[in-house]
Amino acid sequence: MDNPVIEIGFTTFPEQHTCDGEDSSPEIRISGLKSPYFAIILTDPGAKVDHWLIWNIKATDVVPAGIPKTAEVHAPIAARQGRNDLGKIGYSGPCLPKGSAHEYYFNIYGTDGPLDLPGGAGAAELKEALKKHAVQYSGTAVAGYRKD
Repeated sequence: MDNPVIEIGFTTFPEQHTCDGEDSSPEIRISGLKSPYFAIILTDPGAKVDHWLIWNIKATDVVPAGIPKTAEVHAPIAARQGRNDLGKIGYSGPCLPKGSAHEYYFNIYGTDGPLDLPGGAGAAELKEALKKHAVQYSGTAVAGYRKD
């Protein structure tokens, strides 16, 4: 599989993208994506927690910031979002206790078409669907967060 390049514009999460701020999803720039659709999974591998599950995004160079926290998204892009490991639909940014630091990985999976998966599905269901339909992968966008 060819790897697209993803850029998030920071290496440390700005407060606005954490629970200490607005907890809004960041803008994501993608280049080299050759598949018609893609999915994003934001994960904290140290805690083994998936913070964001979004799929059925039509190929684009930019996923805008501030995606609504709904299972079915119609604007600013069309997509479906799942229930993350924190029990919430949509994006949940870093939310750490004082004195903690974690790294977060934005993983993009190019898919051969839209996934037949309802909004609100969990990580296990999305990952199972990706096993059958992912044709590209990139796990290169990494950002940290520390709460002092």
